[in-house]
Amino acid sequence: MAVSSTLSGAKWERLLVNSGSSPSASSLRAYSLSQQQMKAFSKPNRGKKGLAQRIGGVRCEVAQSDAINESERIDPSKASALSALEQLKTSAADRYTKERSSIVVIGLSIHTAPVEMREKLAIPEAEWPRAIGELYGLNHIEEAAVLSTCNRMEIYVVALSQHRGVKEVTEWMSKTSGIPVSEICEHRFLLYNKDATQHLFEVSAGLDSLVLGEGQILAQVKQVVKVGQGVVGFGRNVSGLFKHAITVGKRVRTETNIAAGAVSVSSAAVELALMKLPESSHATARMLIIGAGKMGKLVIKHLVAKGCTKMVVVNRSEEKVAAIREEMKGVEIIYRPLTDMLACSAEADVVFTSTASETPLFLKEHVKNLPPVSSEVGSRLFIDISVPRNVGSCVSDVEGTRLYNVDDLKEVVAANKEDRLRKAMEAQAIIAEESKQFEAWRDSLETVPTIKKLRAYAERIRAADLEKCLSKMGEDIPKKTRKAVDDLSRGIVNKLLHGPMQHLRCDGSDSRTLSETLENMHALNRMFGLETDISLLEQKIRAKVEQSQK
Repeated sequence: MAVSSTLSGAKWERLLVNSGSSPSASSLRAYSLSQQQMKAFSKPNRGKKGLAQRIGGVRCEVAQSDAINESERIDPSKASALSALEQLKTSAADRYTKERSSIVVIGLSIHTAPVEMREKLAIPEAEWPRAIGELYGLNHIEEAAVLSTCNRMEIYVVALSQHRGVKEVTEWMSKTSGIPVSEICEHRFLLYNKDATQHLFEVSAGLDSLVLGEGQILAQVKQVVKVGQGVVGFGRNVSGLFKHAITVGKRVRTETNIAAGAVSVSSAAVELALMKLPESSHATARMLIIGAGKMGKLVIKHLVAKGCTKMVVVNRSEEKVAAIREEMKGVEIIYRPLTDMLACSAEADVVFTSTASETPLFLKEHVKNLPPVSSEVGSRLFIDISVPRNVGSCVSDVEGTRLYNVDDLKEVVAANKEDRLRKAMEAQAIIAEESKQFEAWRDSLETVPTIKKLRAYAERIRAADLEKCLSKMGEDIPKKTRKAVDDLSRGIVNKLLHGPMQHLRCDGSDSRTLSETLENMHALNRMFGLETDISLLEQKIRAKVEQSQK
């Protein structure tokens, strides 16, 4: 099979660099290299470090034992008599037609890397298309996607070579972040193919998050697909992987309800308050938060998430409250100074305390004179999430008052965490099932080129013979007759192709294994001279050549 001169150099550079062995004589014959290109490969090595040539503008290094001697020049007359496909199959350079490209994830997360490193590696969403384009431009990367959040920086690629693909991506990460390669290697994790697929499915399901089952990560996975649409490099495999991950994330949350139940003290405090209040009073209950620090802010956020639109916040200064109010648009947050604490408590149904005070803010004598709450609410709730405690235990002795502290909340959190762990095991069964489906879909892509070529081959024969038939029938043949003959020829071709096409299916819908399907594919390639293997290799390298010329 002859290859144009614009493609041969780059193609052979890729084959030589990536095969890890010398180009055989048969592989040279298969590609019918020009004499000038032959000389580039056949010059004997004159240095100890090996032969370094410039082929297609890219450096190619070949070990001394790999150099082709002048005595090994190919006789063109003999080369033409051999099958290009069979020669290519015997060549060590033909590794890309024997092995499917790998899905690889190169990542650093909150579990493996400090926040200082993740900050430097983080890529803003607006920069994802640029990052995908740069990754796609690397020599051994066919497709790419970026998942960058506050807790993780993960790059998903389809790599022609696992080792070289990982090396190129790691060097790219080092270049963009300024972090040495050695330091990235110390904290990164690498997963391949099925393991990479399972990891993304677990991430999307919330199983890899700090808070098991949290929902924000699913939204971030969806955003990867949204941003990647139309970006060169966000290809079929990566796009299919992320879309399937979204399906997995939704299914896990729907079927296991893993996100239910509070698993932090602040969320448990809000959940407990709503659990103890009559359901009819949820919309009208008066909420008071004392302290606008980190924990107080989280309580406010969880209240808002539960539908609360009005609350009073008591704090030493108004600055923090104003910042929270600015962040929580559409929520009425009323600030009161610490001196108004008791007056505000008298008007509240639920009091959350979260200050750093080392002495109690509420004792029995402070609470016993507070007016009772409405009959609808029943009892005033004090929920103390501070350590040391802000509310003395004696407050529980006051009639019409119920007190809960951190220890009470920890029981709620522990029970919910245990429940989530059980649900995580259920989620793993779903992920295993979905991973199998994704792998079957990806396997089915292997035979797509053969299916297309076989259909095109049959269509060429049909169209040519149809034209001969119609020309013999004369020019005055009616349109109805012409259409009937055309439909007949199409029907015959479709029926003849039905059997071969069925044996090229590998989508998990039948018991046929991938190896059986690939054997059928190779058999059809040989029988009809489709040369799909060579075409796949040429497509991969041609795409890289065209990309480098832009």
